[in-house]
Amino acid sequence: MSGGAAGVGERAAGRAGARSGAPAAPPSKVMSMRDAVARFVRDGDTVAIEGFTHLISFAAAHEIIRQRRRDLTLCRLTPDLVYDQMIAAGCARKLVFSWAGNPGVGSLHAFRRAVEGRGPALEIEEYSHFGMVARFSAGAARLPFWPLRDYAGTDLPRANPLIRQVTCPYTGERLAAVPALNPDVAILHAQRADAQGNTQAWGLLGVQKEAAFASERVIVVVEEIVDTAVVRADPNRTIIPGLIVSAVVAEPWGAHPSYAQGYYDRDNDFYVRWEDVSRDEGALAAWLDEQVHGVADRQGYLAANPQLRARLAARPMVCEGVSYGY
Repeated sequence: MSGGAAGVGERAAGRAGARSGAPAAPPSKVMSMRDAVARFVRDGDTVAIEGFTHLISFAAAHEIIRQRRRDLTLCRLTPDLVYDQMIAAGCARKLVFSWAGNPGVGSLHAFRRAVEGRGPALEIEEYSHFGMVARFSAGAARLPFWPLRDYAGTDLPRANPLIRQVTCPYTGERLAAVPALNPDVAILHAQRADAQGNTQAWGLLGVQKEAAFASERVIVVVEEIVDTAVVRADPNRTIIPGLIVSAVVAEPWGAHPSYAQGYYDRDNDFYVRWEDVSRDEGALAAWLDEQVHGVADRQGYLAANPQLRARLAARPMVCEGVSYGY
């Protein structure tokens, strides 16, 4: 009887709320980086940390290293420094990628040692850039594969047996095909989001949207959390809707040494220095001990590198407002 009375009371309260015209606020998905990684990144996961030279979540990668995640399959068009650090830290079992290097500088030496058998074993699965875009696109569309005109005259299909051929049912043309990529978790950096995960980015974009829709879990890391009214006032910047987001992390400067347009510039000096750091295993281990394991979080990282704000903070360049009136 008491349970029934309680149920009637709850329904009455619900009706009263509906009559008031004030819907319940959607739950916040905001949490710390430590909690987001602990909850949503697991040993053995397939992980995509995307962003094309811009908006790369190094802060998330460092927290994964701190939490000593293991046996990860790391997916990314351009692994660059973020995955070099994770490979050196022993997080990776496999790398799925389309190009690997230190942009504008040279090799990724932890990656190179692993591939050459001079470091921890690392499986590799290589595609072209468009092959990786096609894999994420198929995953996002929940299709089993994606056809493309690519790989003709290359030996990548011989090196990667997952690149296959299909016959077009309309023209009879033979096309390359790549399988869908559906990561367990995508981690994406952006300029801002609201507490429910509606995420806005501008500037140079890669496959962040496709990776998010392809993945089972999505962590968005942002420079700042804003009110939903800010997001709704400029809807075309929303690349990831909150309905697919698992966690929102506010992590200013979380993309350093890559950049966040409107907030800070790319740290080209860091990329140049990484050539010497990564070439020497001892120097790389010392860097991880000092800059990753030696700090508790991104705020600790910033405290250990106090010159960053003065050297790299973006100057204001605001575009004219847009009218969405009708």
